[in-house]
Amino acid sequence: MRYGTTDVLRGLDFTVRPGEVLALLGPNGAGKSTTVEILEGFRLPSAGRVEVLGADPARADERWRAEIGVVLQSWRDHANWRVRELLAHFGRYYEPFARPGRPRPFDVDELLALVRLTEHSGQRAGSLSGGQRRRLDVAVGIVGRPQLLFLDEPTAGFDPQARREFHELVHRLADVDGTTILLTTHDLAEAEKVADRILILADGRIVADGSADQLARQVAGRTEVRWSRAGERFVHATEDATSSVRRLLNEPGEEVRDLEVRRTSLEETYMEIVRRRESAPVAAVAEEAHR
Repeated sequence: MRYGTTDVLRGLDFTVRPGEVLALLGPNGAGKSTTVEILEGFRLPSAGRVEVLGADPARADERWRAEIGVVLQSWRDHANWRVRELLAHFGRYYEPFARPGRPRPFDVDELLALVRLTEHSGQRAGSLSGGQRRRLDVAVGIVGRPQLLFLDEPTAGFDPQARREFHELVHRLADVDGTTILLTTHDLAEAEKVADRILILADGRIVADGSADQLARQVAGRTEVRWSRAGERFVHATEDATSSVRRLLNEPGEEVRDLEVRRTSLEETYMEIVRRRESAPVAAVAEEAHR
């Protein structure tokens, strides 16, 4: 994707598997929003090929759009609608696209229970709390039982309890209804909790792809095993923590105490990957000047 002479995205190449929860991470300006907008069909790429559910999003028809759910970062203004009426209203648009084995739309009572808004079904949307309104946003996004759901910064501004409930909802959608989910977030702990796989964008490119554990191993490659024995503290770096712990516990001598296995956190991994990417162009220029 190019704006004028500036390349915002440079040769992205990735696939999202059915039923997967994929998190897209990256610093501001990395190209996350542009990537998602292209996948949703809201923005045309400058070059390359895009395929979502077997179709080019920019040219897809209404039947394709009925398979896509979109939850934007900002709350939609439906303040005067009552919750049940709003979901029933949006649901009617999906009735022509029902197909065998996947009833469409969601039954309103089932959907209210899924997003935990049953007790609030008669309230006006404007009277809901921030977390409740966000769950209503998700309900509107999934009322048509989409195969693929886009979530843009889904828990921005949430308190810890609302964030935890939202993470449980994401897992239910993926595990129970088989929904494929692509989310963007700045919350690294959130990505680690809900995502099967994480893509990190920097400077318009994918610089890392894998689970939180896989990315940590790529960056650090080692895990720290920490313990104390006979009043002395020990730290051992290893690539195989299981074998190290087993060997340690089988050694003769004083009892092992305060045993701890510390893996590199996703935050540490993310910061190191982005730092390496940002310093790479500088290193390349310095090397060329040296030559």
